[in-house]
Amino acid sequence: MPDMHANMPGMEHGMAGMEHEATASASGKAGDPAKVSRTIVMSMNDTMQFTPNNIVVKEDETIRFFIKNTGTMAHEMVIGEMSELKEHAEMMRKMPSMKHASANMVTINAGQSGGIVWQFGKAGVVDFACLAPGHMEAGMTGKVTVE
Repeated sequence: MPDMHANMPGMEHGMAGMEHEATASASGKAGDPAKVSRTIVMSMNDTMQFTPNNIVVKEDETIRFFIKNTGTMAHEMVIGEMSELKEHAEMMRKMPSMKHASANMVTINAGQSGGIVWQFGKAGVVDFACLAPGHMEAGMTGKVTVE
């Protein structure tokens, strides 16, 4: 899998033209909104928690995550392999004002809502986390079990 973060330092990029992000990885790929099988409603908050933080999906299932930030600061939900999430979190610590966007993530300001449509791949465990500096280290993580 190509390193999806290789060109991120100092770059500002938006969602337009991100269709190429749909290439499959171990954690899945960008989902087609027309193929969503269900919506999972989630919240995130300043106690560094996602609710729910353990989710079960089926192989190849396309999920719409609808996420409400009930906190007073911005939070993110980023889906990926833990090694990728840790690498990205380190990058965010070094460059906290870096703007970034990808199909596997959403940044949500305080009191706002957002979403991700994601198609999960094969059976296994996929991680998600808030990569705002210090948030993942404070426990703002979760797991998706793909059955």
